[in-house]
Amino acid sequence: MTLQQIYDLAVEMGTKADPRGVEGVKSYLSHLKHDYEDLPDKKKKLFDKETLTNPYSDTRILFGEPKIQVKKLMAGIDADASEILLADRLNQKGGNIDLVVSHHPSGHALASLYEVMDIQIDMFAEAGVPENVAHALFDKRKATAKRRLSPLNHAQAVDTARLLDVPLLAIHTVWDNIGNDFMRKYVAKKTYHNVGELLDHILEVPEFMEAARGKAAPSIVAGSPKSRTGKVVVGFTGGTNPSKELYIEMAKAGVGTLVEMHVPEDVVEELGKLHINIIDAGHMAADSIGANLFLDQLEKKGVSVVPCSGLIRIKRS
Repeated sequence: MTLQQIYDLAVEMGTKADPRGVEGVKSYLSHLKHDYEDLPDKKKKLFDKETLTNPYSDTRILFGEPKIQVKKLMAGIDADASEILLADRLNQKGGNIDLVVSHHPSGHALASLYEVMDIQIDMFAEAGVPENVAHALFDKRKATAKRRLSPLNHAQAVDTARLLDVPLLAIHTVWDNIGNDFMRKYVAKKTYHNVGELLDHILEVPEFMEAARGKAAPSIVAGSPKSRTGKVVVGFTGGTNPSKELYIEMAKAGVGTLVEMHVPEDVVEELGKLHINIIDAGHMAADSIGANLFLDQLEKKGVSVVPCSGLIRIKRS
């Protein structure tokens, strides 16, 4: 496959798994195109036109010619300068790594991470939070995320890739969408009397079983195994965690149990007071699910995969 074909497949799979649905993504892109057309010429020059066809600003080819052939890639949850150096070192030893793929983004894909958070508005609305409330609170959360990302050294990994001539691809929300879709369907397969039963079911997922062997098992961080589950909501996508206020709105909407990749401590404390159960699934294992489902498709097309940097590689086909 070419790098461009891998990238296009990522956008396609991410769209199909998007919580907004394919039509919802098309509607989002249509509104974005309208906004672009209304911009003055000066701002159009600075606009990232790729967002008109790819709604995931944190999924991008960060370095490398799109036409290069990829027979073997190295994929990890994080790929900073260390992983680029590792790929270069492996190639010196005959590793033949054509591409490094990172889940967590760098470069402009990291700087624009906050842009994908709109996905969560629809997720919260589906959970019962009024859409206008979710939108208003997410505007504040996006502004906070933008300020937090602004001072980071976005270009470090990309600069390293450029200097060593190692192609680099970031696939963030796409893999999260795929993992979120998998977990929502997986959790919906059964009815749970209590949170312990739900946790036991989650622990049967191979990525979480492997994480448990490494002492990083999913755990109940608010509530107890005997707590009634109530309405269960999975939140594995949307760029980054929502604010504490948004979690509280979910509690008001009648959500009984949250299944999250990771949860800030202030959220755990607050939702514990509100008797909302939280299962912390574990970041690396949760991220690995969407990665694996995508990488399975690449292997079907003849691309070899070398897992690294926290990726728990489980093959399903």
